[in-house]
Amino acid sequence: MSGRLVARASSDARQWFERRFRVDTRALAALRIALGTILLLDVLLRARNLAAFYTDAGVLPTSTLRAVVGTPALLSVHALSGSVWLQIYLFLAAGLAALALLVGYRTRLATLLSLALLLSLQIRNPFVLNGGDTLLRRLLFWGLFLPLGERLSVDATETTPRETVSGLATVGVLGQVVAVYAVNAVVKLRGDAWLSGRALALVFDLDHYTVLAGDLLAPVPLLPALLGWGWLALLVVSPLLVGLTGRARGALAGLFVAGHAGMLVTVWVGLFPLVSIAALLPFFPAFVWDRVWAGVPDGWDRGSAPRLEGHAAATIPAAIRRALGRLRRPLLGLVLAAMLVSNAATLGVAPVADADMPEQSWDMFAPAPPGVDGWFVAPGTTTAGREVDALAMAPLSWERPSNLERAYPSTRWRKYLLRLRSGDTEPRRAALAGSLCQRWNRTHDRGLERVGLVFVAEPTRLDGPDPQRRKELGTYSCRSATEKGNSRVSPAPR
Repeated sequence: MSGRLVARASSDARQWFERRFRVDTRALAALRIALGTILLLDVLLRARNLAAFYTDAGVLPTSTLRAVVGTPALLSVHALSGSVWLQIYLFLAAGLAALALLVGYRTRLATLLSLALLLSLQIRNPFVLNGGDTLLRRLLFWGLFLPLGERLSVDATETTPRETVSGLATVGVLGQVVAVYAVNAVVKLRGDAWLSGRALALVFDLDHYTVLAGDLLAPVPLLPALLGWGWLALLVVSPLLVGLTGRARGALAGLFVAGHAGMLVTVWVGLFPLVSIAALLPFFPAFVWDRVWAGVPDGWDRGSAPRLEGHAAATIPAAIRRALGRLRRPLLGLVLAAMLVSNAATLGVAPVADADMPEQSWDMFAPAPPGVDGWFVAPGTTTAGREVDALAMAPLSWERPSNLERAYPSTRWRKYLLRLRSGDTEPRRAALAGSLCQRWNRTHDRGLERVGLVFVAEPTRLDGPDPQRRKELGTYSCRSATEKGNSRVSPAPR
């Protein structure tokens, strides 16, 4: 009798688990297309600053990267050389892999290449990353173990595809998303900015973040508070994304998508909202995909090309394939455990190992938004004695930019520059100064003798004008930067 009860309880638990961690294969196809599109966008956006961020002529030469990051730099193919041509070739390879992933051609291989190239690129300059970059990398990892190419792809076969799949990989991809929201909720609740309703007002007061609709919503009485409380409530109930099923889960996922769509038109945070929306696609149940797939032309959901697994079977010996299959479950279990420890470390529950390479946590605007707005000035003196701003490539001015977000060429520039304010960034400050010297001297007859780095800070004040103060980050001689065309500088005497 007791044996039957245990068996029944085990069966019920298994069914409960499968219902909550089962993912529609059409959702996985949509996830694949979204990831491929985002990777292409990422490559195109990063390419605008390819030389500045990823070559020896930029703000982080390979020598500085190795000195600052240490051993992880050895894992980056992008760091093998400071040449611009290596970066161009690798960017093209990443674009081709992303395109293959988008259309579902040799999907697993395309996913693996995209992950490897993305990880290498992120290691090459980890100081321009945000939480969206970390989430994108982890989604690609879990995608390696999911049938992303089973439907609506070149890899799709003429056989009837599976309706749903479940297993450790689906637990990983769904659990990763819930972890992002749940950890962010806990961190936000540790302060009073979100509970008091002031948080979004503080965000909208940060002019280097706020764009488009954010400027319109900021002055509306009570609206920022109501929106902030609504988002906090969603974060608190985020575990229900796996606790609920069916239409209730679809409705909750839809609210999160709406929240991230709101971010796109109010705050300037790069691709983070798009990555988050892509990560939510596996939560939508069958009734959503029934409607979406109604618009898919007949025959598109199945193809005649052999799947990647078929190619793999023809090229990988059976013994190796069996060995890889046996390693799959322990590997995914180990990664799931590491994910739990990582999130526990973010909350201070587990110890954090010291690391030279920054890892993004899920504390966006938590426990409170940044309390300081501002912009950077690089005051320089030319050989003719003229004072200039080497960062803006213009005559020196301390006036506040009329449009503060335009003081930063991109969100990655903003991330890189704002991270220079901490006290342990001297090698990167010197590298930036050297890059500014070289850039100026290449385009002007009168070269720079010295250049400084200054952050003009504006502590946010909701009840009055924001005051200003200047924080000097260093002054550097351009002499060694102009000699032999390298990017090294030395601190200038005061």
